[in-house]
Amino acid sequence: MKNKLGDFDVVVIGAGHAGIEAAAAAAKLGSHTALFTLTLDGVGNLPCNPSIGGTAKGHLVREIDALGGIMGLAADATFLQSRMLNRSKGPAVHSLRVQTDRRRYHDYMKRTLERIPGLELKQAEITSVYIEDGKVRGVYTKLHAFYSCRAVVVATGTYLGGRIFVGDASYASGPDGHHAALELAESLKQAGVEMRRFKTGTPARVNRRSIDFSRLPVQKGDEEIVPFSFLTPGEGLENKVVCHVAYTNENTHRVIRENLHRSPLYGGMIEGIGPRYCPSIEDKVVRFADKERHQLFIEPCGEDTDEMYLQGMSSSLPEDVQDAMYRTIEGLGQLEIMRPAYAIEYDCADPLQLAPTLEFKKIEGLFGAGQFNGTSGYEEAAAQGLVAGVNAARRVQGLEGVTLPRSGSYTGTLIDDLVTKGVTDPYRMMTSRSEYRLFLRQDNADERLTPLGREIGLVTDERWERFLQNREIRQSERERLEKTLLKPAQVKALLESRGTGVPDASVTAASLLKRPQIFYADVAGLIGPRPEVTPLLAQSIETEIKYEGYLARQQRQIKEVRRAESMRIPDGFDYAPLKNLRLEAREKLARVQPKNLGQAARIPGVSPSDISMLAVELAARRGREEQA
Repeated sequence: MKNKLGDFDVVVIGAGHAGIEAAAAAAKLGSHTALFTLTLDGVGNLPCNPSIGGTAKGHLVREIDALGGIMGLAADATFLQSRMLNRSKGPAVHSLRVQTDRRRYHDYMKRTLERIPGLELKQAEITSVYIEDGKVRGVYTKLHAFYSCRAVVVATGTYLGGRIFVGDASYASGPDGHHAALELAESLKQAGVEMRRFKTGTPARVNRRSIDFSRLPVQKGDEEIVPFSFLTPGEGLENKVVCHVAYTNENTHRVIRENLHRSPLYGGMIEGIGPRYCPSIEDKVVRFADKERHQLFIEPCGEDTDEMYLQGMSSSLPEDVQDAMYRTIEGLGQLEIMRPAYAIEYDCADPLQLAPTLEFKKIEGLFGAGQFNGTSGYEEAAAQGLVAGVNAARRVQGLEGVTLPRSGSYTGTLIDDLVTKGVTDPYRMMTSRSEYRLFLRQDNADERLTPLGREIGLVTDERWERFLQNREIRQSERERLEKTLLKPAQVKALLESRGTGVPDASVTAASLLKRPQIFYADVAGLIGPRPEVTPLLAQSIETEIKYEGYLARQQRQIKEVRRAESMRIPDGFDYAPLKNLRLEAREKLARVQPKNLGQAARIPGVSPSDISMLAVELAARRGREEQA
């Protein structure tokens, strides 16, 4: 091959959050891996906001960590402020979110990748994937170099066909002024990949000195900090910054409404579909016209910079309108914009073309991850990247792909939604998307996934020892709580202070903890604390005891679902002859090609009666095969 510069097992295109996890996973599993990026200065970039985690997203970060990924460790090493969201609600929706130092996060990720054996980090634009006989054979760069490989993970983020919009100005670009990848999309289309256009946006970055913080409410971090990674010690972690809260007002909305005709979003210049759950400020003002104000958060981009981020105020309005709009907000009257807000349009693939392993069904060795698959968010991207990287390595090594069931993780839920239901706008993970969210908590991610990570080969000896240690602490503490008896006199003062009745006889510490007004810290104060029970373990123990009945019911539901998922559907199954199935069901089943009966039941347009008919047909075919 002309201009051949190297041979790899796996090539990953894009060094954002999906590409990082994909490349690291593939290399750790023994595959000689190359990670290509348009610029080494963009490795692990945080172009949208300088934070990791959030509602449901924090669960994904914990799951990535439990499987042996990098994101949680990076967030712990570079955070500026940590907050546990939704504390006033049930434990199923508690979600960790941290502000990170944007530059330090990039440095951490780049340095980590540089030190992984078997992984080569390269700056180059991949312009085409070479596919022969339906199989990946290599990639070409902009400089006409060729690298052979047997698997490619496309993790291009918003760079693929990227186009920036600010008012009536638009130009080809990736985020933060990095150049776009303009040729790769055409190569993928020629290979038969169905592409579409999505869009996202980001707010302005502003100078700290131009903000009057005395007029803005302060938002502090948590006093008790819980790390993302199960490997990070909780001791010694502290917040370094505070954030602030601000609100739009009627003047802000007036400026926006008077200039909607200058917005590329409403003027028809932007064709891509934007994220439903993260709209621009002009979209908010139009869609929620009855709201008198919208909240925004003023967050630092780093410890050694005065650049601040206006979370919640993304826009594609012209610069002069942005300037006028932001200055109407209390405390921002003298605002200095350092980087204007913008919208970015980009190419991505229809995820219905993917198998649950994130490999394209019709192209052996081609995988997709992150925003390329139609999602939004760093955390969604990283979770997909890890799964794609694992399966790319296993494809090369001749091993069966790994599929995460939706009943066992948010990562599995995310991927199942993508490949079974598809997307019409950028997909965002939310706790409401899972029917098993009481079981899929962030505090038990290690219990759910670390054994799988160990089996795959990603979990190190250090992480495995920590997991076994935590499991022993969790089990022994539960036993202590269930066996320790407390006399009425011992619990009287506590229960009366919480307005609940005092028992007539001795009760176990566990039964006391089941009361909604009582928490683990209360019980530990009565029977003696155990220093090795960290806040995260304490939360896990408390939840398992308080919600024991509900968790048992959910486990029964999961068992039923897994029974349906054990009924496999052969690859290439022909649904056309099944006249007992409705035409819509046959068409949808043929498009998605579900791997099992459980996945088939989740396809929109496939009814329970269709599934019953399909189950009968599968059973009959299995019987005929056994007789033969």
